This record gives sequence, C-alpha cells and structure tokens, in this order.
Amino acid sequence: MHSVILSILSAALLVGCNLGSSGRSSESQAASSSTNSEQAEEAPSAGAADNAAANPAANPTLPARPATPAAEPPPVPEDVAAAPENAERTESGLASRVLQAGTGTDHPDAWDDVTVHYTGWRAEDGEMFDSSVTRGRPATFGLNRVIPGWTEGVQLMVVGEKRRFWIPANLAYEGRPGPQGTLVFDVELVSITEKPAPPETPSDVAAAPANAERTESGLASRVLQPGTGTEHPDEWDEVTVHYTGWRAEDGEMFDSSITRGRPASFPLGRVIPGWTEGVQLMVVGEKRRFWIPANLAYEGRRGPQGTLVFDVELVSITDQPAPPEPPQTPADVSAAPASAERTESGLASRVLQAGTGTANPTAESRVRVHYTGWRAEDGEMFDSSVTRGEPATFPLSGVIPGWTEGVQLMVVGEKRRFWIPGSLAYEGRPGPQGTLVFDVELLEIL
Repeated sequence: MHSVILSILSAALLVGCNLGSSGRSSESQAASSSTNSEQAEEAPSAGAADNAAANPAANPTLPARPATPAAEPPPVPEDVAAAPENAERTESGLASRVLQAGTGTDHPDAWDDVTVHYTGWRAEDGEMFDSSVTRGRPATFGLNRVIPGWTEGVQLMVVGEKRRFWIPANLAYEGRPGPQGTLVFDVELVSITEKPAPPETPSDVAAAPANAERTESGLASRVLQPGTGTEHPDEWDEVTVHYTGWRAEDGEMFDSSITRGRPASFPLGRVIPGWTEGVQLMVVGEKRRFWIPANLAYEGRRGPQGTLVFDVELVSITDQPAPPEPPQTPADVSAAPASAERTESGLASRVLQAGTGTANPTAESRVRVHYTGWRAEDGEMFDSSVTRGEPATFPLSGVIPGWTEGVQLMVVGEKRRFWIPGSLAYEGRPGPQGTLVFDVELLEIL
C-alpha cells in the first residue's frame, strides 16, 4: 500500500525525517524515518512513525550487518539512581557531570551532526538498555533529531569529552515508545560535522497575508522568488526540492532539508495533499511559501498538527509516465457475496481468475503481487500497485493478518478478491480502518 505508506511516510519525513522514498523499488518500502536524510544509527531517536503498520507489504528483511566482536558492557555507574550534588544542572532539569575533559574547543549546534559512543541505563533499577560500546561502533545522527535531553546535553560538550547525563522523563521518552523514567547516559563526543544553520522563522508564519494566492481547497501561497523554468510538474512526476517547515501556531521548525545540506526527491503524488497540489503550481527555480491547512496535511494521522507553513524551492522535475487509469470499484465492494469462500477467522474471498500454478505460498514465503485496495464502507480506493505500474514484493509474515492468511490460498497467476475485516487489517493502528477489500494477483512466489 505504497500510497498509504507514503502519505504517512510524508508525515515521518516532514516531521524531521524526509519527504519519502522514491516508491519505485520493486520492494515495498517500510515507512522508514529517512530516505534522503541519514538515519540516527542506534541513537536515542525522538520517535519515528510506525508506518509499517499501514502497509501490507511492509518491512522487507534488511541485510545483516557484518559481525562485530561484542565488548563487555560498561559497569553500572554508582550514581545511576540520582545525580550527585556537584552535578551541573540546567533550567530544563537536565543534570550532568564531566567524566573526562575534552580535547576540542568548539561545541556542536543543535543542527549539527555528531558522532558519539554512549551507554544508557534506567535510573530506577540500573538496567542497561542500549550501548554503542557493546556494539563496537559509534553512532552518528543529527543532534536535533534525538530526544530533547540529548539535543540540549551534547551541546555542552567538546570533542574528546566524556560526560554523564541524568535526563528526566519529560526530556526523554515520556508518552512515547522507549525506556521510561529518568535515564542515565555516559556519552563520549567523538566528532562534530557542522551543518547549515536553520532558516529564520517567517514573520508571516502565523497566517497567510491578504495578498497570498488561495485555491479552492484552502491552500494559500505566495512566491518568494520567481523561477527560471516554464513547465509545471504533474502529480505523478518526481520532484527534487529544498524545503523548511514550521507550525503556524508557534513558529516551531519541525523539519528542513536545508539543515541536512541536501535536497529531497520524491514522487509528488505520494506526499500530503497540500504538497501534491502546491508544488504543481511551481516551476524550476521558484521559491514559494505555503500555508497548508490541517485537512491537507496530517489531520487524523501522525505528523505535526494544525496549519503548517513550508518554504519550498523546486530544484528539478523528473518527468514520469502518466499512471494507468485506476481499477473500477467492485460492484460487491460493500459486502462479500453469499458465494464467497469464508475462513474461520472471518476472511472472505472469491476467485476472479484461475491461476496457472499448483503450489501455494506459506506464511514464510516472499511473494510478488499486483493489488488494489478499497474501503468497504464507501468504495474509496486507498492504494493500488496497478496505478503505479509496478508490482509489490514482500514477505507474507510481514503484512496484515488478512494478507498473510489470504495470499496462502492462492497459486501463481490467480486473481482473487478479499474482504478483510478490521480485526485482520489495521484495527487499533495507523492505516485505513474498517473492512477492506483487495483485488490481488499473485505473480510469483520467491
């Protein structure tokens, strides 16, 4: 379900990750928190959208990293339970003390990349939950892309310094996945890679000015710099852009390709609606500011909420062929007919085209398929590999339960329609809700 993924992926992307993978690989892309931006390898992440849940073709197996000799875990600090009286304290509640003086003189800025060795323990019981030391390799990440206690604390350090931090829960993972409570980290700052400073918050971030262009959808924009091109991208084209995003309500910047020092490339039809509509107004070389209302951004899904403001520079357009016409909504989309096959789980299906193969895939198989998905309640199509013109490849063990069960009923060459109840789809997690209907063609068992 790439379009579902990438709508949510754009949420990941635009909240400090990136504007999406190309979406053109034959492998379905799990909605990773980065494609063009570097991942914080094993770092204390500020949190990434769990977009694999919105994709029946999610989480292809990643290649194993080369084995690294395991190091002995560092001993639990004697003062792990609480910061000593002589610890430095900041107004935020962060406490720290220097374990080893550094050799450098410069401190990193919040937008810089840093390379560190670290070990983390929970203060309440001294349990170690993570360590780059035991992995035998340091971690590199953008300092503004980790938990607040790290963003603030590492800026106090210089290269070569080792420092112990006591990070209160509100500066760590409170209210989101991750170790809870006060956390203690021993951090060694190995190196700093300077990055461009973030753009200044626009003076008109709170609301679009009266002279802004407005579309029927509610999108507002104004040109900051005329372009040099003459062609506008189509929604199926791929574009390369530089961009920065702020929340209108408080002017907080939540993402910027500028600070990463490299533009983002993505298919224009696979990001939030305000981007899909807005960038089509632009030509190459143009810079434009957009005020995107919540209903054209992340309303009802993960990502920065409310009206969002983006400064966008269109760097290039890569023309792509127009997608095929989307498949028609099935006449029986609202409910499985009486003649449909039914399993004990509640999955219903009927064969649309007999297959040519004889073997069925297993739950451990990898398969290549074409598919289209609709919501049963209103017949709205939410995703289709057919319109993308590329099949999806994924492990059956890594998709929603209705897919895992259903595709095992098929043979190569077969086309089958499934009615998947919410309990076998995305109930309780991101993704299209309610009963879902999929037309699936099994192309290959890998």
